[in-house]
Amino acid sequence: MSKEVLKNRVYDLRTSAEVTQEELGDAVGVTRQTIIAIERGNYTPSVTLALKLARFFKKSVEDIFKL
Repeated sequence: MSKEVLKNRVYDLRTSAEVTQEELGDAVGVTRQTIIAIERGNYTPSVTLALKLARFFKKSVEDIFKL
């Protein structure tokens, strides 16, 4: 059974908003390294973090994350 990969638009949304990885991390309560890992697809955020990201970008979680 293969592992499902969660795709996300965090990089695109962040760069469109002209926000640094550090600024985004500070806004949602994580480190810059966590934002890097999410953008690269190396880290799946918790539901709480996904909701914080959605609130920050004023998008739904489904608009940011896809299976």
